[in-house]
Amino acid sequence: MSFETLGLHPSILKALTDAGYTAPTPVQEQAVPAAIQGKDLLVSSQTGSGKTAAFMLPSLHRLAGIEPAEGARTPNQERQAAQARGERPRFRPAQPKMLVLTPTRELALQVTTNTDKYSVNLRRIKAVSILGGMPYPKQMQLLSRNPEILVATPGRLIDHMESGKIDFSQLQILVLDEADRMLDMGFIDDIEKIVAATPESRQTMLFSATLDGVVGNMARRITKDPLTIQISSTSAKHENISQRVHFVDDLSHKNRLLDHLLRDETLDQAVVFTATKRDADTIADRLNIAGFSAAALHGDMHQGARNRTLDGLRRGNVKVLVATDVAARGIDVPNITHVFNYDLPKFPEDYVHRIGRTGRAGRNGLAISLVNHAEGMHVKRIERFTKQTIPVNVIEGFEPKRTAPPRSATRPGWKPGDGRKPGQRSFSKPGAPREGGGHYRSESAPFRSEGQRPEGGYRKEGGFRSESAPREGGFRSEGGFRREASGGYKGSNPRSGDAPRRPWGER
Repeated sequence: MSFETLGLHPSILKALTDAGYTAPTPVQEQAVPAAIQGKDLLVSSQTGSGKTAAFMLPSLHRLAGIEPAEGARTPNQERQAAQARGERPRFRPAQPKMLVLTPTRELALQVTTNTDKYSVNLRRIKAVSILGGMPYPKQMQLLSRNPEILVATPGRLIDHMESGKIDFSQLQILVLDEADRMLDMGFIDDIEKIVAATPESRQTMLFSATLDGVVGNMARRITKDPLTIQISSTSAKHENISQRVHFVDDLSHKNRLLDHLLRDETLDQAVVFTATKRDADTIADRLNIAGFSAAALHGDMHQGARNRTLDGLRRGNVKVLVATDVAARGIDVPNITHVFNYDLPKFPEDYVHRIGRTGRAGRNGLAISLVNHAEGMHVKRIERFTKQTIPVNVIEGFEPKRTAPPRSATRPGWKPGDGRKPGQRSFSKPGAPREGGGHYRSESAPFRSEGQRPEGGYRKEGGFRSESAPREGGFRSEGGFRREASGGYKGSNPRSGDAPRRPWGER
């Protein structure tokens, strides 16, 4: 199938040809014709499958066919007319015809960049991004152009809505890109407020990694008789990306291994994911000292600095990008051949989107996770989610001194063959001396003191004294209660009081 068979506008087809697009992806084959007909869509497909074009191409086709109203003037013409009358041009709220909501600034900028590429021959259609971290004067300048397409993050969009800078009365198309991520980031209230401000007659397209749970409930509320498109399941994701796990003993071992892996001759560009912003800055600085061209990317950076970093990555000036999960979605750089999980993500879904930064558009990629021995269960959760086994790899000269825990171990510290269950505490050998004299208590000899019986008798495992008279008031048990002669307990539990304990069946 070709793009011509999808029925797109000739100007869009020419832009796709000039950009090197040859054939639509599976998600585009199904989504574009249905979206051109104006149907609501619920789409679940893997990252890097061409979702941006799947909703933007049919939207541009529809907007290109809308003729401007008779007598309508552009914002520049209105300003010129006001100046000719000697009046000060007044600000009018922007009235976009299409709104795209994204979870991160990077994804919003990527959508805007691709839209400019697809609409290069449609002079009348403009797309702008409204993001957090961008100066307000710049955003006001963009909104004053009354763009047809508005790409925004929910928080900043709410600010402009409440100040009267944006009017959705003319909105025709609403797109929620990466809806699951927006809900994970706590934007559900903002999304509900934005959707409520749009016309009921709008066309709604929702794209998400999953259509279950909270995402599915919201999707059913905001769409009308939607067409559901599911291109691939989780188990079929990233077949072109090789995945590996390297176990490390400590931080020093991890840093030495990362340095070695980054010197791979097959590596073109790489992304290293960290758990914290501080680690991203620290590792980027260390890599630069080691001779790599590295840069950090995280949420505390000013938007201008983030844009310069991404631009340097796309131009090839930055070889290694060290980023937090702010970059897990929204980076589309074809030359990224390797992804490193310096720290494992909190959620398996984020792992899928992290490694999706490589292997873009059908290329091959390599994803390597540097895992501490105590993090084995995190790897298992990822494997259950992706329905794929991630092989463990060892490099000569960088072998871990400790072995990885077995798959059956549920708690750290368990070693096979020691006669204990996972998590059970061990005991010292009988008679083993302890520091400062005496001996450890053991299973066979609860207490010894230089071979002599201590005053008051031996102390047993349960904490009672034997071979001696009981204390005044009774024995003290492990739970801290005092057992009285009357059969009751009196101790630290305020609910017990002085009354004797009732049999279990009466509690």
